[in-house]
Amino acid sequence: MRVVQYYSHLNGYEHIVVHKPHLWEEIERVISLVDAHSLRTKISNEKGMVGKALFDPKAMNSEFKRLLVERQWRESRTSYFVTSDHVLIRQTMTMSKEEQKREIERAGLNPIYSYNQTDFVKERVEIEVQFGKYFSVAYDLFVKHMAFFIGDVIDVGVEIVPMKELQVEMSSGVPYYEGELYNLLRQGRSTPAVPLVMIGIAP
Repeated sequence: MRVVQYYSHLNGYEHIVVHKPHLWEEIERVISLVDAHSLRTKISNEKGMVGKALFDPKAMNSEFKRLLVERQWRESRTSYFVTSDHVLIRQTMTMSKEEQKREIERAGLNPIYSYNQTDFVKERVEIEVQFGKYFSVAYDLFVKHMAFFIGDVIDVGVEIVPMKELQVEMSSGVPYYEGELYNLLRQGRSTPAVPLVMIGIAP
């Protein structure tokens, strides 16, 4: 596969290439090693595409995972406590989870344990490879990357999605770069408040 386009949000790309250029090279290398044509193995049952061989999103995810894990990209989890009081959540959001729990209990409320998990983190850069449903990208951008950034686990989030030219050869409902770029830009220049790089790939 190849990188067709990328978009740098809040200087995410610039941060990586200045401070960790080897990681950007590694990301490009991993993408180039994914042989998309060998993963065109899903036979469609969808209306209008019955019997057509499509790119298999599960197989593509597995190949990305294999290549990234080989290069020591590791799973990470950030955990925190939430409650029903929006004012208290704002006050405790940047605290450690232990402090969050104490403050919530001190207010007489019930602290509820929660967490976000990601498969690929290395040297404070997080990667999400998204061939799932289109709504998963919004969750990655506005919840997952943000949670790891606020939790001081990462400095930059990277979102890898198919270009439209690849998406049309996959199952329905898969996100594509052009549409997700529009959704991101529609939020304004500073939202979400985490440096990101969105990468669009194709065979």
